[in-house]
Amino acid sequence: MDDLLTISEACDILKVHPNTLRNWDNQGVLKAKKIGTKGVRRYSKDDLSNFINKTSASYRPRVLDLFSGCGGLSYGLAKAGFDIVAGVDNWADALVTFERNHPGAKSALVDLGNFDPDDIEKIAGSDIDVVVGGPPCQGFSISGKRNPDDPRNKLYIGFVGVVAHYKPKAFILENVPNLISMAGGKVKDEIIKEFSALGYNVQYRVLLASDYGVPQNRKRVVFVGVRDDLEFNYPVATFADEKRTTSDAISDLTEDSLDEGATNKNPALTEYQKIMRKNTDRVFNHEISEHSEQTVSTIALVPDGGNYKDLPEHLKNIRKRNIAWTRFGSFKPSNTIDTGHRHHFHYKFNRIPTVRESARLQSFPDDFIFYGSKTSQYKQVGNAVPPILAEAIGLELKKTLDSAKGEA
Repeated sequence: MDDLLTISEACDILKVHPNTLRNWDNQGVLKAKKIGTKGVRRYSKDDLSNFINKTSASYRPRVLDLFSGCGGLSYGLAKAGFDIVAGVDNWADALVTFERNHPGAKSALVDLGNFDPDDIEKIAGSDIDVVVGGPPCQGFSISGKRNPDDPRNKLYIGFVGVVAHYKPKAFILENVPNLISMAGGKVKDEIIKEFSALGYNVQYRVLLASDYGVPQNRKRVVFVGVRDDLEFNYPVATFADEKRTTSDAISDLTEDSLDEGATNKNPALTEYQKIMRKNTDRVFNHEISEHSEQTVSTIALVPDGGNYKDLPEHLKNIRKRNIAWTRFGSFKPSNTIDTGHRHHFHYKFNRIPTVRESARLQSFPDDFIFYGSKTSQYKQVGNAVPPILAEAIGLELKKTLDSAKGEA
């Protein structure tokens, strides 16, 4: 009898209501054992363990990605066990990349500042467990209130509207970290208040991508809202004390351009490179940028990990921004990957990183191929959530949602 659990004990373990357990018994999903002449229901610990293992592996919460871009957030969530239903954006190039790298997912070219949620439902269907995205939040006033006259605010309102429409089990809203200090913290408070009113427990945290195995120091604020009866825990920073470096990420990629789809003849030198090359030894999006003779001769004077301060006085002010003439440090995570502004240079070569090198530093594997012009590809990479960070968040959210499976 020590191996049998009461209904209450089974409910505590599975985090479900007794009625859910009763329905599963009647449907044959998880059968109870009838004990004694009265047929008292009890559950075998082994049956519960097998059920948890089976359902955790097979249950894939359905995700709708708004402002999806090329799909870094979705790609990481898919690795964590989510089913990506659709990506929605107003950027055609990025949606081509999204759809070709998310088999089975749909893409929708939609102005999220001017749309009807019913139109998205026609594409994504009505069954959505999680809504994710990074809507701009500049439309808030200095008081922290939403300014209805600011057209930028319509995008944030669109995200809220989709959450209100679908009433998913959870949502993820990511943004720039200074959002939490905007208007003295009132913008952050307004976001929490708005989603709390829709029935969600809302948390936020600023996450540093390099703490989770991304070879890049990139900070994002991540709001996670889960249904009132659920709880979410942010992932543990497993790489906080031993960061992956820029060299770990890209030292196997060539100085010169490679033809699209050419074989990478260099060996994978690090664990991270093996992860990036797991599904292919071919290289895409590795076309170098040509620089002027002056640019090449100037950056050649900057050492590994250096910047404009290392230049002679007469060269320091050629570019008017402090981040200009910055070389990535081979021995540490890279600076934040931008959208191709040409201020950050390779730690060794006298050029800016290629799209593929930037993608590696963002934790996109080599079989994730970017489409569109090179300028568009740089922008797609720079605007994305690093997939490895997204996967870490997704693994924790999956635990939360596993506890709610079988419930509407």
